[in-house]
Amino acid sequence: MTTVHLNLSRIVLTLACAATAVACRPHGPTFETVNGNVEIVDYKGRRAVHLVAPPDKRSTDVDVLAIAAGSEFREGTIQVDVAGSPFDGIPGARGFIGLAFHAEPDGSRFECFYLRPTNGRAEDQLRRNHATQYIAHPDFPWQKLREANPGLYESYADIQPGVWTRLKIVVEGTTARLFVNQTDQPALIVNDLKLGERSGRVALWSHPSTDAYFSRLEISAP
Repeated sequence: MTTVHLNLSRIVLTLACAATAVACRPHGPTFETVNGNVEIVDYKGRRAVHLVAPPDKRSTDVDVLAIAAGSEFREGTIQVDVAGSPFDGIPGARGFIGLAFHAEPDGSRFECFYLRPTNGRAEDQLRRNHATQYIAHPDFPWQKLREANPGLYESYADIQPGVWTRLKIVVEGTTARLFVNQTDQPALIVNDLKLGERSGRVALWSHPSTDAYFSRLEISAP
């Protein structure tokens, strides 16, 4: 695990500063990275956090995390803009990118909603139906959830690779709702969060095959 201090006080990554905010740091959060690195870049018209695995990990199947230190979250709302696309030359890559929550400080356990951006406008309807995904690491990967309950923990959403997409996750008890691009209705509802009612950190998440960008993270409690 690598600890990275970033100055994110303005546009890059703003923690909600309303009275209900979980955290608001004048100099931005400290990230503890797992299987990757973060840097501040300009991407498609805005400042962003670039989360990327080193080249020797990009063909592996590990989780890449940037865990926001001190972001203790039980229930409430998390929002972030994401833009992800697969690196060239990696077979089967979809551009997996999303948000983890209820995470252990070392990243050993967490829940996550993520997108497969290249599936959103695929000509294959089955691929479209796998555009969003819920997982709980390490006991409930997508393969296990899909095998046991096909279609229950994933759904369609109109998304594109490399295009800014707004994600909102609303957690209440053991239910979580994923909203995509500020729609009124959730794209995916999970009524049985696998880690139960618990607190944990919030983290930016991607697959090592993904070139991943994040902006405007907000965390708020009820």
